[in-house]
Amino acid sequence: MKYILYNPKANNGQKPEYLKDTEYKEVIGLDYQAFFDGLDPEDVVVLVGGDGTLNYFINEVDTDKIRNNVYLKTSGSGNDFMNDMDNVDDREVLLNDIIKDLPTVYVNGMERKFINGIGYGIDGYCCEVADKIRESEPGKKIDYTGIAIKGLLFHFKKKTAEITVDGKTYTFKNVWLAPSMKGRYYGGGMKVAPDQDRKSGDLTCVVYHTASKIKALIAFPDIFKGTHIRRKNMVSTFSGKEIEVKFNEPCALQIDGDTVLNVLSYKVKA
Repeated sequence: MKYILYNPKANNGQKPEYLKDTEYKEVIGLDYQAFFDGLDPEDVVVLVGGDGTLNYFINEVDTDKIRNNVYLKTSGSGNDFMNDMDNVDDREVLLNDIIKDLPTVYVNGMERKFINGIGYGIDGYCCEVADKIRESEPGKKIDYTGIAIKGLLFHFKKKTAEITVDGKTYTFKNVWLAPSMKGRYYGGGMKVAPDQDRKSGDLTCVVYHTASKIKALIAFPDIFKGTHIRRKNMVSTFSGKEIEVKFNEPCALQIDGDTVLNVLSYKVKA
């Protein structure tokens, strides 16, 4: 039997057409222990939503102990996880192996698993601004690129960052962002870590740093193609199993699109 788990908050609350006359259970608030304990081994679960839905699921369920096949079917405003999947038909993918042994972020006394990555800097700032827009204007389409450009030019203040990768520390000034990634994509299609392989045991930290707002703005579109890493004078990348990022001033951070405010540092472990 097939069971559908749907997040009604996904895709800005717009239910996909194929679910209009379909029975489903809501993702949020479900007793997952009882739900999975009640399934037969041959039963299949389809999770319907985007990155936020998937992040919620992996933090509510002991994903290492799931015995039933669980699929993700895309229906969200953010689908960076699916963008990272190669050769996927019908925007549906089997999750079981992918959601085992996921990395963990430790931030502000909180511990969370993540599937795509951690954004820290102007990427976290964009999520903070987007949350405020959703609160004041529900249903409005969020222009993340516009928010980022305005942040680069006017609102976001560059940071000094201390990056520690597997015990070795590096210091950078004029840092705009310093994400750590399990996948290649975040932010609605930004290929921020193009060389990252989610099947490897390492994470990738990308440090985008330059004193010039104009240079930062000119190079910004390259992130959508993944070609920004060719700019060696302003983009530095590191790979490792344990990464810690500290800023000299607090700012917002995002975990698979979920915003955490007033962050001075975070640590991730593969």
